[in-house]
Amino acid sequence: MAEPAQGRVVAELGRPETPEETAARKAKNSREYRERKTTRNLVYALLASLAVVLVIVLAVPRSDEPMHADVDVAAIAEQAQAGSEEPLAVPDLPEGWSANAAELRRSQTDGITAWYTGYLTPSGEFIGLSQGLDANATWSADLLARTLATGTVQIDGVDWTVYDNRDSSDDLGNARYGLTTEAGSTVFVLVGTATDAEFATLASAIADTVQAQQ
Repeated sequence: MAEPAQGRVVAELGRPETPEETAARKAKNSREYRERKTTRNLVYALLASLAVVLVIVLAVPRSDEPMHADVDVAAIAEQAQAGSEEPLAVPDLPEGWSANAAELRRSQTDGITAWYTGYLTPSGEFIGLSQGLDANATWSADLLARTLATGTVQIDGVDWTVYDNRDSSDDLGNARYGLTTEAGSTVFVLVGTATDAEFATLASAIADTVQAQQ
């Protein structure tokens, strides 16, 4: 008479495993297999996604030109001029400069209207030009982050007040350096992160507009 089949001998147990232990072992092995398979599938899916992204990146044409809008300041100023009796500043700047904004802005605080243009400089920095129409001291102080004047400078016959905050540890936004001058009821404010020479270039480019309103 044949002997009944014995279960698999498990070294840790030192005896044949019971039917319940066999079922539990097989269930565990099956679960671990599914988990490993799921992990592999996730890895394959991730690699496939990365491959698609790489293809897209390689397919997109790139240029050495900076990625920003080059705004036509003169064209926008011509349209905006209808809303101002004073001539709006449209600086003629040398190669390497570009404008990324040009618009009339109205202050929510005191209702002052200003002609605003923003410029990216050859050094990769920024200068914002605000021409406040019938402006006041509070308006210009807000643009300069309420910092104090540090000196004066004359550029092409126009006297400017200097606000040099480059050494300040305060969070001043773009008001790291500023120039202001008044011409009649108009206040011109230049603020930004550019070099002294670049500020002088922009100030020189609007000197005729400033002097025409004095």
